[in-house]
Amino acid sequence: MALTPIAQGMLAHFNANPVDWKAITPLQFRESSRAMEQPADPADRIVSADADADGVPVRIYRREEAGEAEPVLVFYHGGGYIACGVSSHERLCHRLARLAECAIVSVDYRLAPEHVFPAAVNDALTALRWVAAHGADHGLDTRRIAVGGDSAGGSLATVAALRARDEGGPALVHQLLFYPGTDLTGETESERLYANGYFLDSDFSELCVSSYIPDAKDRGHPWASPLLAEDLSRLPPATVITAECDPLRDEGKAYAERLIASGVPARYADYAGVFHGFASMFGMLPEGDQAVAEGAEALRGAFARVDA
Repeated sequence: MALTPIAQGMLAHFNANPVDWKAITPLQFRESSRAMEQPADPADRIVSADADADGVPVRIYRREEAGEAEPVLVFYHGGGYIACGVSSHERLCHRLARLAECAIVSVDYRLAPEHVFPAAVNDALTALRWVAAHGADHGLDTRRIAVGGDSAGGSLATVAALRARDEGGPALVHQLLFYPGTDLTGETESERLYANGYFLDSDFSELCVSSYIPDAKDRGHPWASPLLAEDLSRLPPATVITAECDPLRDEGKAYAERLIASGVPARYADYAGVFHGFASMFGMLPEGDQAVAEGAEALRGAFARVDA
C-alpha cells in the first residue's frame, strides 16, 4: 500500500532538507532533534514530578484527579540510543497516561556515544526495579507494572522484561511496544524497501547502532537484539505495533510471532500507509491517534485483569 496522503505530505516536508548522516555526529543530531519537540496538551491534565531512581533520572506522570495508587507503565523513549529523553516524549506520555488511566514513569537512561552498550540496558532495569521497590511512595500500585517504549525504547522494554524474568523480577503485567528494534544483525525485506526517505534512513540507523555498540560482535547479544534470545517464554503479554512503511516493521512482526510461538499472549498490529515514529505524531496523523488509543486500551485491560 502507498503512503496515506497525510503521511506522504509529512515525509515530503521532512525530506525537503535532507541530512548527510555520514557527516553529522550523534551530538549534533541530539542538539538538532530538540527543535522537533512538541509540548504536551494541557487538556490531558497530567501532573509530573522528577525523581532519582537509584541514579537514573525519571519523571513520574499522574492524572490530576488521581487519588489512590495507580497502575504504572515504565516507559523508555526512542531516539536511536543517541538522542531524545524525557522532554521529547512528554507529549506521548501525557496522552498515554490519560487514555490508559495509569501513571507513567519515563526513564532518562544514559545515551551513546558517551555511554555505550549496555549502559542503557542497565539503566532500564535499574529504573524498573526502583519503581517496584519505591513506587508506592509516589502513588504507584506496584502490583500492576507494565513496560513499554517506542523504537529503541521498545527494544529496551523487551530487554527489561527478559532480565526481570531471569534476574528475580519484578513481575510485569504487559509490554507495550511501538515499532521496536529487535534484531541488529541482519537485513529484512522492510529494511530494503524503506531504507531511505521514510524517516528512518539506513545511514542514520548505522550512526545510531555504531555509536551505541561500537564493537560489532555485540550486536547479536540478546540485550541488543532480543529477537535472538534463546527463550522468550514466560514473558508478560505484549502489544506490538508497527508501521507498514518502516524499516523496523519486519523485526517487530517477527518478535510478536516468536512471543506467540513461545506461549506468550501477544497482539500484533501493523498500521498501513504510515512510517516510523507515527504514534508520536497523534493529532497530525490519524493513525497515530489510533495506535496510541490501541496501546492505552491494551494497558487498561492488562491492569484490570490484575484486579479481577
